[in-house]
Amino acid sequence: MPNEILPFDKTKEPGLSRRMFGSLSLGGAAAVTTSAIAADLSVVESDLVIKMADGNCDAALFHPAGTGPWPGAVIFADALGLRPAFREMGRRLAAQGFSVLVPNPYFRVRKAPVLSGPFDFAKPEDRAKLTELRVGLTPDSRMRDTATVIAFLDTLPQVNTKVKIGVSGYCMGGPYTMSAAAAMPDRVGAAGSFHGGSLVTDQPDSPHLLAVKIKAHYYFAVAANDDQREPEAKVKLREAFASKTATVVVYDGCQHGWCVNDGMVYNAAGAERAFAELVALYKKALV
Repeated sequence: MPNEILPFDKTKEPGLSRRMFGSLSLGGAAAVTTSAIAADLSVVESDLVIKMADGNCDAALFHPAGTGPWPGAVIFADALGLRPAFREMGRRLAAQGFSVLVPNPYFRVRKAPVLSGPFDFAKPEDRAKLTELRVGLTPDSRMRDTATVIAFLDTLPQVNTKVKIGVSGYCMGGPYTMSAAAAMPDRVGAAGSFHGGSLVTDQPDSPHLLAVKIKAHYYFAVAANDDQREPEAKVKLREAFASKTATVVVYDGCQHGWCVNDGMVYNAAGAERAFAELVALYKKALV
């Protein structure tokens, strides 16, 4: 699967010109549109705790009903963390035949959901709330956290340890996928980053530089407004993953945050395409 940049020609959804999602309602997910992929399996959901180096991480687990086991998958949430929208995403992916873990990235500060009520990235007072949540989040801690999450997933009886694990991330979860794939290169077989934030920076610890350690098949879905602001980022991603099995796709008409259905820039058609690409990647690479 070569690197590629493909357009997405669906009708644009209204949204902010800012990089982030805009206003969100954190009390629940928006109505989910009819899926392009049938949810064939009933799903069991449970809450659990992962013992981490810096404390206990609360997480949600989703898997098909029955004895299994099924290929493991981790979803790394966006900047607003584990909440109903991401529980729905975990449930939906599990219905395709995976055991899916969604951890709370902010476990060092508080249990999920970490915020309540409307959240507007355009408001400085709302953005300031994230500063407290991000205490302890560094490239090093991200590597430790993701490696621990992958190792924990392998201890669950619902997970088929004979096949590879998949990881997907949204917004700030994008770099988490790269840390996971680099920390556990022989375990992570497929990864998807959707409107990933700061995948390419000018710092020596830029996530894209982890490519040399990564063996996973990769799918990078880039928001149109992210690409407009940093068009060179996709080029550097392609260069970093040139010797890998990776695809870089710009989703025209989709704004940063388009995959998450509780945001005002949610693009149903774009989210359906992204989900279908992730499922297809997992079913091909997690063997």
